[in-house]
Amino acid sequence: MKTRILGNSGLEVSAIGFGCMGLNFSYGEALSKEAAITLIRHTVERGETFFDTAEVYGPYTNEEIVGEALVPFRDQVVIATKFGFNIVDGKMAGTNSTPDQIRKVADASLKRLGIEQIDLFYQHRVDPNVPIEDVAGAVKDLIAAGKVKHFGMSEPSAETLRRAHAVQPVATLQNEYSLWTRGPETNGILAACDELGVGLVAYSPLGKGFLTGAMSKDTKLGEGDFRKILPRFTPEAMEKNQALIDLLQQIAADKQATPAQVALAWLLAQRPYIVPIPGTTKLSRFEENIAAAELDLTADDLTRIGTALQAIDIEGERYPAQLLATVGR
Repeated sequence: MKTRILGNSGLEVSAIGFGCMGLNFSYGEALSKEAAITLIRHTVERGETFFDTAEVYGPYTNEEIVGEALVPFRDQVVIATKFGFNIVDGKMAGTNSTPDQIRKVADASLKRLGIEQIDLFYQHRVDPNVPIEDVAGAVKDLIAAGKVKHFGMSEPSAETLRRAHAVQPVATLQNEYSLWTRGPETNGILAACDELGVGLVAYSPLGKGFLTGAMSKDTKLGEGDFRKILPRFTPEAMEKNQALIDLLQQIAADKQATPAQVALAWLLAQRPYIVPIPGTTKLSRFEENIAAAELDLTADDLTRIGTALQAIDIEGERYPAQLLATVGR
């Protein structure tokens, strides 16, 4: 698989990473531990080197699965995990990025992952109660202690990114970015990444499954599927957003590709330091996703997509109000 370097960090990863959350968390029926481990190991054999997890996925069990799966390949892969939430009785209960909590999470994640150093340690969400300088300083200390290699942040504002970066260089951001979530283009995030040499890891690059073209207004989401609370996944919103799928299907037909591959290739074309991290529970979908790194969208293709996007109004917010309040801080 092709590789990319995340900004100025020197951190080289596969051009398309693997988001591990959905293996056993948030998307309805989970894979068994054995099946998840088998899938992860197959992806490594196909050239995958970048795996994303977090303590809150499960909670805790996702890290354990990722860690066990990657034991035979530790020197070949980059493992990213995250801190920043309180976990009470198995559920997220607000943010907590106090330095003491960051240190505790780092030690616990190292143990669950079975590794000696976290390659990329993200603040999962900015904690409004802890100065970002204190957060960056705590991670800086972990880097000095050899427990962490690189500092990352997820969904900060551009201003907060700059403040953190001044204390400890931020290797990469993890933000939602896709053809139907283009906030980084307008909220200053891409401009800040350009300026500071920060990479961008795009989560939900396939619109939480919608951009694959496999969903419609008639799709029934299972119990435990967190998309049921998202405004864009109401039947009415999905019907109105079908215009975006129609566009992807037109481009895909012309390129002898799939809508998902076009969506991922579009992201890769936006910046050389962008790495999407689609997740899947199926090896066939993984193969489809990584093939996007070989799909060449020409300047004419990108212009065609950009012009068409201007005429498409995306229906529905990406999160309900309480979750929107946690991003862009």
